[in-house]
Amino acid sequence: MAPSRDFYDTLGVSRDVSADELQRAYRKLARRYHPDVNKDPDAEERFKDVSEAYDVLSDPEQRRRYDAFGPDFRQVPPDMDRQTWARARAGAGAHGGGRARRGGGPAEHVYSGSGDFGDIDLESLFGGMFSGRGAGGFGPVPGADQEAELEVSVEEAYAGGRRTVTLSGPNGSRTLEVTIPPGVTDGRRIRLSGQGGRGSDGATAGDLYFVVRLAPHPRYRVDGRDITVTLPLAPWEAALGASVAVDTPGGEGKVRVPRGTSSGRRLRLKGRGLPDPRGRPGDLYAEVRIMVPAEPSDEERRLFEQLAAVSTFDPRRQP
Repeated sequence: MAPSRDFYDTLGVSRDVSADELQRAYRKLARRYHPDVNKDPDAEERFKDVSEAYDVLSDPEQRRRYDAFGPDFRQVPPDMDRQTWARARAGAGAHGGGRARRGGGPAEHVYSGSGDFGDIDLESLFGGMFSGRGAGGFGPVPGADQEAELEVSVEEAYAGGRRTVTLSGPNGSRTLEVTIPPGVTDGRRIRLSGQGGRGSDGATAGDLYFVVRLAPHPRYRVDGRDITVTLPLAPWEAALGASVAVDTPGGEGKVRVPRGTSSGRRLRLKGRGLPDPRGRPGDLYAEVRIMVPAEPSDEERRLFEQLAAVSTFDPRRQP
């Protein structure tokens, strides 16, 4: 098994990084490794690593637990301190470890992180340490947290909503209602309290986290909270300027096309990207693509020929 990644190293920041510096580092790396921008075979996996690291470190409580317990922080019971956990880990090493279940793929396959207590005989693993409070025991142990991926459309990410999800596992299938918050971004985690691994001796269950993955979209490209959409224009609209309609996840918008616009120019609609309940929404960018008739009519051909005869414009000799 590969060694656990350090979330601070993943984002290239120090352990005392501020919230603003953390956000800037994440946005820079997310733009660099987003699969829609970076076609390197490893970029998508790197993007997921960056998103997971930011998701944990941007949450003050999760960051506190990560700083205290490291990669095991999701498996540590809420009321356990560092010293007690270290002793439990040492006991696990002395008695031999259990094999943690781990899987991937769509939401139908649930997996837990390393140290899933649901797969381990705690009594034999820790030599009776979990059998009771007496003689240095810890008593019942809460269940481990688990994760599953949840694919959502750009429209769902924009507006939010509810989704019924069926999960299958070794103990059968179960159906859950998941609330998708408006403005959720790729890599963010949605928590379902008490729906994770079962605890021992009647202890509380862990939590289930759905990791959001934005589905590819035929029109929209998403980068963080910003959205890019292609804007087809006729040659005369680009040359003379126009006000044209553009599709956005929140409905139709209007964009003003300046005179002399060329293909590739990005026109911004401020605040029309993914919303942010805690801050400024993203922007929507309409990327111009000039289109010409595939089969011009006789009149259109005549006009284009007339333009070609009188125009001194040479697109290959731009200043």
